[in-house]
Amino acid sequence: MKKLLGIVAIIACSASTYAQEIVFKDKDNTVDYGTVTQGVDDGLRTFEFTNTGNKPLIIKHVQSTCGCTVPSKPTEPIMPGKTGKIDVKYNMVPGKIAKTITVETNATNVPDGRVSLRIKGNVVAGK
Repeated sequence: MKKLLGIVAIIACSASTYAQEIVFKDKDNTVDYGTVTQGVDDGLRTFEFTNTGNKPLIIKHVQSTCGCTVPSKPTEPIMPGKTGKIDVKYNMVPGKIAKTITVETNATNVPDGRVSLRIKGNVVAGK
């Protein structure tokens, strides 16, 4: 019985050392558009992240809070030590920008593998 418990403990410790971790480069996971002009700015921004774990990081799903913000996700796993990106296209309707993008991953360093990304700023009408 002691041998069985020892083996289970070793397996549990070994499994926990193999992790996928995601770290985004933007402060507070937020991209600030600042004040931009409709028709001049295309509304495309990029969130960059790094897999700081030691197993491939999989971006399972990326979803916006509304149809005015369209995110795109990597199609291939991000290998350990490598960088990936999530592009976000905002439709540039004049007014305040305050949107959230939810990223579902297999990362172990965030609750349930979910990360919230935010975009903020202000779009002014073009002349």
